[in-house]
Amino acid sequence: MSTDQRKPLPFIANFAAGAIAGVSEILTFYPLGETDFYGVINDVVKTRMQLETGKSKHGMVGTLKGIVREEGFGRLYRGLVPPLLLEAPKRAVKFAANDFWGKTYLNLSGESKMTQQLSILTGCSAGATESFVVVPFELVKIKLQDKSSTFAGPIDVVKQVIKREGVLGLYAGMEATFWRHLWWNGGYFGCIHQVRTLLPKAETQQAQLLNNFISGSIGGFVGTVINTPFDVVKSRIQGASKVPGVTPKYNWTYPALMTVMREEGAAALYKGFVPKVLRLAPGGGVLLLVVEFTLALGPPYI
Repeated sequence: MSTDQRKPLPFIANFAAGAIAGVSEILTFYPLGETDFYGVINDVVKTRMQLETGKSKHGMVGTLKGIVREEGFGRLYRGLVPPLLLEAPKRAVKFAANDFWGKTYLNLSGESKMTQQLSILTGCSAGATESFVVVPFELVKIKLQDKSSTFAGPIDVVKQVIKREGVLGLYAGMEATFWRHLWWNGGYFGCIHQVRTLLPKAETQQAQLLNNFISGSIGGFVGTVINTPFDVVKSRIQGASKVPGVTPKYNWTYPALMTVMREEGAAALYKGFVPKVLRLAPGGGVLLLVVEFTLALGPPYI
């Protein structure tokens, strides 16, 4: 957020703006309403590509065709509920945390305006905060989207995980999720700050909205480039079934990154990148546009 341009707003204002942005992103990219067509299909394909070990046999289109051919069209909607329930609170936490950490670091540094370094630090801190909200939903989603999944639905996943591993089992992959969100948000918000300085000064509201969409989309693209390897590892960690007495092959993030690279090559760290970036690049633009527009309805700019 551009804390150097706007009068300080209360936490609840940024939280509400983030929630509105999350809902708006759903309505923008999910034109078929509750079926969540665009987002869920992209996410299922991305997850399947990331869970596939060894050399990739199919690209995005091939994976999509294979799911429909072998498992039926309905399989594309496995894991629909968790991301829908998560979208508004996740985005609300993202932008509210970014605003909170931005103000905190400005006060600690003594700076009067946000700098490139502070914007990256702020984004990383917001992503780390957001990760604590996301983990259980992500775990349920991955368990449902796995090709070998036999769970009846989200509630069944929660029951089975708690039964086998206790409540903390819902936080499997917490460390990997932490790094995934830390790096995405650092790239996203840090890039937004830099791109805004390069774009022509907006003289009208329409131009400002366009600038926000452009900077947010570029930020979403850069964030996705940075964090996709961590997303691949997170999917592997959360998709695995724990066996008592056996150390999981993918357990901690950075060692797992090296394992994937050693066994499958560096390109494997970007499995699922295409469907992921097709959602998160324009999605990042919509998020920033809606948040800025919503907040602009409140206290005026300085």
